Amino acid sequence: MNTKHRIVVGLSGGVDSSVAAWLLKKAGHEVVGIFMKNWEDDDTDEYCSSRQDLVDAASVADVVGIELQAVNFAAEYRDRVFAAFLREYAAGRTPNPDVLCNSEIKFRSFLDHARMLGADRLATGHYARLRHAGGSVELLKAADAAKDQTYFLHQLAQEQLVSALFPVGDMTKRQVRALAREQGIPTYAKKDSTGICFIGERPFREFLARYLPKQSGPMRTPDGVIVGRHQGLAYYTLGQRQGLGIGGTPGGSREPWFVAGKDPATNALLVVQGHDDRRLYSSVVETGPMHWIAGTPPQKSTLAAKTRYRMPDASCVLEPLEPPESHWRARFDTPQWAPTPGQYLVVYDGEVCLGGAVIESARDKEPATGCLGPEQIAASRSERDIVV
Repeated sequence: MNTKHRIVVGLSGGVDSSVAAWLLKKAGHEVVGIFMKNWEDDDTDEYCSSRQDLVDAASVADVVGIELQAVNFAAEYRDRVFAAFLREYAAGRTPNPDVLCNSEIKFRSFLDHARMLGADRLATGHYARLRHAGGSVELLKAADAAKDQTYFLHQLAQEQLVSALFPVGDMTKRQVRALAREQGIPTYAKKDSTGICFIGERPFREFLARYLPKQSGPMRTPDGVIVGRHQGLAYYTLGQRQGLGIGGTPGGSREPWFVAGKDPATNALLVVQGHDDRRLYSSVVETGPMHWIAGTPPQKSTLAAKTRYRMPDASCVLEPLEPPESHWRARFDTPQWAPTPGQYLVVYDGEVCLGGAVIESARDKEPATGCLGPEQIAASRSERDIVV
């Protein structure tokens, strides 16, 4: 940007937003840092990091030479994000709160606040890029493929993206940390946050039990063999490996156990042995209404999509279901590992993120005869297990 702007930067206390603020300040913009506090329920317990994050954000603002303000969106977060989060878990699905955090808090409530402060733009430390083309804004994958966060930004609309800036989107994580260290930014070595958006890292099952009652039931194999007891279907997700607590195995196999399904009618959790069990793979994924970043669906139907953040893009044919363009179906060329209701199907055309929708169901179009290739299996295995 050649024109100088008044820009509000979301300073989270992490290295990415710190460097984003430094880059904008160095470019000559009028920069204001805002620290958001969006969670208050258990602010005094050992898992809440917001106090330290605020201290870190203040240290960064001092080094960069910008004003820092703190704002509280806890009420908005509870109403727009956390309430939906609990509803989805109570229904047996696995939501992704980071997506709603971005569309409802960071780029809605926070963006509104930035505009009240007279800001022209809102900047964050997300790894993504923007391109203005034909009167609209395209959301592009980040230069660092390993850190690309377009999966979490795919629900943003044109009116949100037109005011957004992602200053570190053209950088790798290594470059970001190196620059922070060179400039004396105190967060240069701070560990990345991996917890629930604005809530932090904590024993997840214990946290969820505060809001959802435990309803224990059987863990059974596809053959009906009971191999353990679960603490409540809400506490488990498809593809989950850790936290199942299954001891011995009926046939003596040492293959690890995975969650392959839920049966609400009998309150049973279906488990299978082995990462490559065919019941964990689906070729057909159906979703709810699709959000298109451009405002309209793409002209072509052969695209790429991913059902999990860490999975590589996979070729698929996307088609609307009846009623037209209300719900969608993706038919993948290669079966995908553990598509999970409540998570998102995110659609791409090359480096352009087109949009996405909540996964409602997944199945094989026919009895599975194959599985993912080595690259996809490696990627799915490297994804952090959701331990509940």
